[in-house]
Amino acid sequence: MNVVIMLTSDSELLMPALYRLLADLILLLHVGFVVFVVIGLVLIFIGGWRSWSWVRRPLFRIAHLGAIGVVVAQAWMGQECPLTTLEMWLRGLAGDATYPGSFIAYWLETLLYYQAPPIVFTLAYSGFGLLVLLSWWWVRPQWPRWQGRSAA
Repeated sequence: MNVVIMLTSDSELLMPALYRLLADLILLLHVGFVVFVVIGLVLIFIGGWRSWSWVRRPLFRIAHLGAIGVVVAQAWMGQECPLTTLEMWLRGLAGDATYPGSFIAYWLETLLYYQAPPIVFTLAYSGFGLLVLLSWWWVRPQWPRWQGRSAA
């Protein structure tokens, strides 16, 4: 009678857990990015109405415009978000199931049972991007006033 004993190294047990943890961290980063873009615009409009000065800071506004600009550009180029790609790659390495398509499309379908072709999301991102651009007109950033030294 032959008895085969299979030993599993610690790395074979730890690596899937590490990949899963990294994928979850990427997912949290992705959620944070979406929250920054969506809630950021809401706060810009509320802040403009309530006279909050921080919503007019150029660094915040440039970061916000850049964030939605990247999303819109990727959508029109037909590229998947790199955060989605990285998360799915890590989940695959962990041996977990992955989901097809974009992060937003997947979660909308999962949470709201909403399915739409990719062009619907591209147009929605573009419309949202247009609102962000218009926010630069409606709630204008306050650029610092540079005061040069007077020639005395």
